[in-house]
Amino acid sequence: MSSPTSAPATATALELRGVTVTFGGITALSDVDLAVLPGTVHGVIGPNGAGKTTLFNVACGFVVPDEGSIERRGERLARLRPHDLAGLGIARTLQGLGLFDRVTVLENVVIGADRHARTGFLGSLLGLRSAVREERALRERALGVLDRLGVAAYADRYPSSLPYPVRKRVALARALAAEPDLLLLDEPASGLSASDMDELGDLVRGLVDERGISVMLVEHHMDLVMRTCDEITVLDFGRRIAHGPPDRVRTDPAVLAAYLGEQVD
Repeated sequence: MSSPTSAPATATALELRGVTVTFGGITALSDVDLAVLPGTVHGVIGPNGAGKTTLFNVACGFVVPDEGSIERRGERLARLRPHDLAGLGIARTLQGLGLFDRVTVLENVVIGADRHARTGFLGSLLGLRSAVREERALRERALGVLDRLGVAAYADRYPSSLPYPVRKRVALARALAAEPDLLLLDEPASGLSASDMDELGDLVRGLVDERGISVMLVEHHMDLVMRTCDEITVLDFGRRIAHGPPDRVRTDPAVLAAYLGEQVD
């Protein structure tokens, strides 16, 4: 993978300001701020129903906030839509794997790299030399990503035949094949064992340190968040109740009260 597009040193990879979302009179998010700094992992945690998924969907363009703004590299986005993400250098993984079971692992990842294609469908259909060269380059890029994630041996297999942790990595590989500089991860550790979660944390941390990408990580496994993230935002009942580095967040009385269900002195 090539290095991600660099952003101005003062710009955030993603910033949400004063985000409020309501559904049928129910407030899912209320005046929430979040800033993902370049080259960092920013975790979003909170009890069930805290608003984590809604916040993630705002960042992905699935949900349009009633109030607030979204900024990318210091520029305000008037309206963010899911199909805009790739062009903005953003890739995402969802709670569901979203893999195509009727094509191979390699072909799934090539689909993720398709935003780099230039010749288009007609060129491929006509078998133009440029299209052939481009397809070869995309496959090589996809294989490189699979190799980096340790699953290149499964390139010719179909996703449905693979163990769940491997499919999780394939889904991540497909997102990385687009060569984003911002990666949005929605509960990537769901369904994984403790050892698989440790490997996932090391993998995400390694990608950030090696490539300089930024990550917004929505997760409910506290151990993974605490050992992987540089900054953490904590939500409860749709409001931000704490934010900062892991050591500060883990001892914050409001956070302890939210998770334990009682006031902590």
